[in-house]
Amino acid sequence: MSDRKLTILGVVTVLMVIWAVVQSRVSSRPRTEPEAPAYLIQGLDPTQIGSIILGTGKDAVTLKRKGRHFVVANKDNYPAAASEISELITSCLDIKTAELYTDEAAYHEDLEVTEEKARSVAKFLTPEPNSVVLAGVVVGKTKELGEGTYVRLVSSDKLSSDKVYVASNVPWVRSQAMDYIEQELISVNRDDINSVTVSSPSGEYTLKAKEGGKDVVLENIPAGKKAKTSECDQVFTALTNLMFDDVKRDPALREPKKSSDLTFDRQYTCKLKDSTVYTLRIAQKDGKTYANCEADFTDKTPVTKERKVESEEELKKKEAKLLALDGAKEFTEKHQGWVYEIAEWKAKNLTKKLSELVEDEKKPEEVKQPEEPNSVREKEPGEPNSVKEEQ
Repeated sequence: MSDRKLTILGVVTVLMVIWAVVQSRVSSRPRTEPEAPAYLIQGLDPTQIGSIILGTGKDAVTLKRKGRHFVVANKDNYPAAASEISELITSCLDIKTAELYTDEAAYHEDLEVTEEKARSVAKFLTPEPNSVVLAGVVVGKTKELGEGTYVRLVSSDKLSSDKVYVASNVPWVRSQAMDYIEQELISVNRDDINSVTVSSPSGEYTLKAKEGGKDVVLENIPAGKKAKTSECDQVFTALTNLMFDDVKRDPALREPKKSSDLTFDRQYTCKLKDSTVYTLRIAQKDGKTYANCEADFTDKTPVTKERKVESEEELKKKEAKLLALDGAKEFTEKHQGWVYEIAEWKAKNLTKKLSELVEDEKKPEEVKQPEEPNSVREKEPGEPNSVKEEQ
């Protein structure tokens, strides 16, 4: 064989090797296939959801169905906010895929769509005891240049679960237990408050709304003291928007033979003008403040239907009374047996001592007596009548 033929053969061999390498690399790259926008989760009936798991491992949050509602298992099955559950399910069902990026599981870790590396994970399961995954979503990292986010469907079908899509409308799935709990404990209108009484081992005091005005009156102010207006107002309005940071079952209710580890030796009582009374029993431990609460409607006069024709005003008063009565009952039933942790900045307004609400009165300055005008004195014997006479 001539040298020329050997050279050509060598070149062809090199080109074949290069082509093989290129083909190998191309075949191993994720395949991007344009697709028409489609919902990632399809055919999921929300009424069939028995539980929802957010996140993974020990930090996972579990929401369980209890009747028509959900509870937060991580918080002793405290009722979950229906609006938050609805928003979670809706936002996951609304995820639309723009394109299929790959269907190979080998690329899941790099795209951060494994459950361990994912930005967020949400799985919807059937009811217990035989819980199986109905569907779910794993949200990975953002695509290069911010053009969408990698998402993966959680499914019993492995082929479907291996596929990774690019989606542009991926929601932020919150993964903290308190994210799914309504944290407003009590909210009353300032104008509806009649009085507030605070008691503690150091004593008791009462604040009352001044009739016909916004001012607050501190009763039985000690002699030589006066009320601090701003401090009194903060205590008086502590329930206008009272939030809590955490919640748990009272240990004494969870285990009847076990006493509570908290000593509720303080009390905040708020009386409204419609006869509703909110009572918070308060305990402090390790720098934190805890409270359990209840409501009562103190007007025990029964609401009766009169034989005579009642005026619209009378009917509205009776309706308002019945609503307030039901509201107090529902409030107590909802919060009975729960202990709430109140943020320190808010808790201080529930526990202030009388000494923090008063200050020394300023002593009135002594009024200086005006000097008496020069009075005309009698002339001494021999004293001249004027300067001229003296001269």
